[in-house]
Amino acid sequence: MCGISLVLSGDHLVVAPAAAAAAEIHHSGEGKGVSVDELKEALHRRGPDNLGCLRRRLLADGTVLGSDGCNGGGEGKASAGDGSVAELLFIGATLHLRGVEPVAQPLVSSSGSVLVYNGEIYGGIEVADDENDTQALFSSLESCCSCDCHALGRNKTCSCCASGDKSVPQILSTIKGPWALIYWQMDSNMIWFGRDAFGRRSLLVHWPTSEDSRFILSSVAPPSFARNNSDATVNVFVSDTDMTGCTKASYWEELPCGIYSIHMKDIRKDGTCVKEGWNVEVNTHEWMDSSLNKLIQWERKLTVPTIEDNSIDRGNHLLSQNFIRGAEENSKNGFMKIDLLSDSANCITQSAHKVLVALRESVMLRTKMNTLFQGGINKPGDEEIAPIAVLFSGGLDSMILAALLNQCIDSKWTIDLLNVSFDGQLAPDRISAIAGLRELQRIYPLRRWRLVEIDTALTDLKGESEHVMALIHPSDTYMDLNIGIALWLAAGGDGWVDGSACLMQDGSRHKYKSSSRVLIVGSGADEQCAGYGRHRTKYRLGGWNALDEEMRLDVQRIWKRNMGRDDRCISDHGKEARFPFLDENVIKTLLEIPLWEIAKLDEPVGKGDKKILREVARLLGLQEAALQPKRAIQFGSRIARESNRKNFGSNRAANQASAGSVQIHKHMQ
Repeated sequence: MCGISLVLSGDHLVVAPAAAAAAEIHHSGEGKGVSVDELKEALHRRGPDNLGCLRRRLLADGTVLGSDGCNGGGEGKASAGDGSVAELLFIGATLHLRGVEPVAQPLVSSSGSVLVYNGEIYGGIEVADDENDTQALFSSLESCCSCDCHALGRNKTCSCCASGDKSVPQILSTIKGPWALIYWQMDSNMIWFGRDAFGRRSLLVHWPTSEDSRFILSSVAPPSFARNNSDATVNVFVSDTDMTGCTKASYWEELPCGIYSIHMKDIRKDGTCVKEGWNVEVNTHEWMDSSLNKLIQWERKLTVPTIEDNSIDRGNHLLSQNFIRGAEENSKNGFMKIDLLSDSANCITQSAHKVLVALRESVMLRTKMNTLFQGGINKPGDEEIAPIAVLFSGGLDSMILAALLNQCIDSKWTIDLLNVSFDGQLAPDRISAIAGLRELQRIYPLRRWRLVEIDTALTDLKGESEHVMALIHPSDTYMDLNIGIALWLAAGGDGWVDGSACLMQDGSRHKYKSSSRVLIVGSGADEQCAGYGRHRTKYRLGGWNALDEEMRLDVQRIWKRNMGRDDRCISDHGKEARFPFLDENVIKTLLEIPLWEIAKLDEPVGKGDKKILREVARLLGLQEAALQPKRAIQFGSRIARESNRKNFGSNRAANQASAGSVQIHKHMQ
């Protein structure tokens, strides 16, 4: 995990979206400017291992001047005294997790190109086990064509590409895994930036305004942001049913998923033109990988079952029970052996097996210990170290991920299960987490499982709440804040361990802070497997096609509703969230399965919703987890209830307020 930023400035430089991007990106107007020092502070929390800065000044005569280092602060403004037309300030903060040796950012090539990168590469670009993926990506980008034909976002094929060279959009489109980056290609004098097609890594944008004329990209808004803007009027909806709300434009916006470029070449051809103001357009580029475009479109071939399909499905449950008989015994030593040729194998069980294989591979790719930086791991007392943790509610998704993580890493490692509660042992997520711990201990007795109970009261979190308000920005509803606080506390891993319940030598209840730097998170499961209550409503009112359309909408807007916010809250602790359910191959596998095998929403809650994942849980021997109902973290942890009581007096008053708009700052005071 890294924190990245670019500050582009110039006294007469105007950066604006091109017409192609204008439909997706809207100018911000409200808010006060942030300082470079504030950006560095916020980014350093995400990447505590190293903080680096690099400046490049473009002169009117075409000369490029530069300096390294983060000293000197500055606000990223070009100096007219040296003839600067524009200044580029790159900031990179690194959490080193991959490769033998630490790698500091920004990276600079021999040609003068610059890269700051926040992401992981699990395919598409070859990365050796002992190699850092940022270095591997930089090498691939440096081999790209630098012709001007790519400047306007048309993805034209030039003579270089015809001879075998690839363009920057082609390289970025092949990456499998989450990413956000900023890349200055020196030879073409183009700034490339963007984020992956599902927005799994945060990247915010500030468009120039009269108050702050700089163009800024950043992984996160600075912690001081909420304080600096506390006098701004921000109208928000409590309800999660309308994310657009009636908010005024804010200083930061979520950058929509995609690949963008700014062509800086023309601004240095004639310095006299710059004095009158020079418009620099941000161009949008298409994804250039056909398989990725299919995932983005999110189209399922089989949506509506036939009468024959319904007849087959009625016998699925009994057949699948026979198929998984003995699963607990077989799974005690790790992997479940499944014979697809068994007479008892049926359609849904075969589909569940395909999902299980894809999920296991996804978890394996994200938890390979030989690719994780080994500094600080291989030391005396390894048996107590938990290099990887699971954000854990004891529900269906987190139980599946915990079971798969057990299969993917050596049994010598402890696995931390991070559980947050705002109602002590009475919160639903705490009750299910304790039950889940017992089931995992029973099925996988060779593993040391450590349930970390993170307890707090909302009334004790005034300062923390203000900090999380800055992290979730530009998300700004109470739902966002409740989820953000719960995720932020869980990721911090600072809680209590019941040694007796965790079968530890020290059987006492004692304080513990998880040191895991990689967190496995279940995001994406509900969107792809019909886990939300609104999915059941859509199915009831409009049938299979309405359900399919709602699920497609959820996946295509997950970047804006969930992923940026969650990434910023978790990464603030210098930890990296990894999302196995949003692996490209997992998404592809789920789309290949008929919708009626994914979910059967005429069946009761806890049975028909996320039906395919319940079958996966049974294949893993997780019989109790397979029956768990869906509970969002804000309800399972009971932060929503406590927040409603604190801000509105009761849940009923909060529900009434959701019919209109409220001021979040007013209620947070």
